[in-house]
Amino acid sequence: MNNHQRSFFFNVDWVTVLIYLALCVIGWFNIHAAVFDENHPNILDFDTQYGKQFIYILSALVIGTVILLLESRFLSALAPAFYVVTVVLLAVVLVAGRNVGGNQAWIDMGGGFRLQPSEFAKFATCLLLARYLSATNVKVTDPKSFLIAGGIIFLPMLLIKMQPDDGSTLVFCSLILVLYREGLSVYFLIIIGLLATLFISALLVNVWFIIIALIAIVALLLFMFGRRNRKFVASLIVGLVLSIGFIFCVKPLYYHGLKPHQRVRIDEVLGLSKDLRGVGYNQNQSKIAIGSGRIWGKGYLQGTQTKYAFVPEQSTDFIFCTVGEEWGFAGSVVVLGLYLFLLLRIIMIAERQRAPFSRIYGYGVASIIFCHVIINIAMAIGYMPVIGIPLPFISYGGSSLWSFTILLFILLKLDSNRMGMNYA
Repeated sequence: MNNHQRSFFFNVDWVTVLIYLALCVIGWFNIHAAVFDENHPNILDFDTQYGKQFIYILSALVIGTVILLLESRFLSALAPAFYVVTVVLLAVVLVAGRNVGGNQAWIDMGGGFRLQPSEFAKFATCLLLARYLSATNVKVTDPKSFLIAGGIIFLPMLLIKMQPDDGSTLVFCSLILVLYREGLSVYFLIIIGLLATLFISALLVNVWFIIIALIAIVALLLFMFGRRNRKFVASLIVGLVLSIGFIFCVKPLYYHGLKPHQRVRIDEVLGLSKDLRGVGYNQNQSKIAIGSGRIWGKGYLQGTQTKYAFVPEQSTDFIFCTVGEEWGFAGSVVVLGLYLFLLLRIIMIAERQRAPFSRIYGYGVASIIFCHVIINIAMAIGYMPVIGIPLPFISYGGSSLWSFTILLFILLKLDSNRMGMNYA
């Protein structure tokens, strides 16, 4: 056995691979339950979604194995090429793509197979971002470096937004966590959080009440900490003025900057409107399904919400409600626990890397998977608007499963060769 073979068999993080396989199998069985057809009961019936998902899983394992057999240096060297190809595909899909569910996000490949370039843009963007940030003399705190890194993230975001695919666009915003890990000030994240809080508050609460509350908070901070610190006083006053200005911009931005279908979905989540037979139907049925599962669930293939197709898109966007209904709270905790374990494992892998390129890429993987899991599950239980993004490794679909497999297995390959990687 040569050194390369020993590296493949002994250095791969097999714990992460086992978590990956567990999630894939859970997804396969839940897709079977979500779209079960009594005329096609065999889970390996390739005319059904669950039969096709089995093929997707097998092909994903082949893709993962090929990645593990690649030379690690190629991944960094080819990062610009991967990025350019996916950007070109994102541009092509705007012109010649197929519209599915209101999004022109698919390329027909023939034989009933469709490719979604936005899924593959995620790992390509992570690779190029890691390559750039790991270069010598590049620091996130430097304005030029920050703008270039932001541009790498923003270009695919813009093209995906034009499809329009709001869910995938939002996922790319999670890469701000990578920049934070590489030195971006925590104040930047605090400002983003405050702006989000002010935006929601301005929609729910009287504007003048918010302004009075802000003035009171600033006055208290000035009294406690601002007596001898002129810079602190100036910062608070400027922040207060900008916050008040932002509050008055919220409603014009909301009512004129968002499309009607986007507003009604947000209104539904915030409780500003209730339309359980219209825009709120999907989430209401999803919550009923999850709640009806109680502690232990109704049992495999026994979910009534699932069996009678009350929840639309149940094998993709709302696959988690199948977990909740048939496997109950206990099954949901197991799935969430697997995701938590996977994310912690990815962060651990990222932190033990010798090469900055590998570490940065690892945090990109963690950010994207974390964002997908949080948004998808929050959407299923009614805490976020319906924006249509898959649950990693569990939702039905080849493009989604393959892209997440590539995303994860590239990290596993980089980790398996970490002791020999001193470049980047």
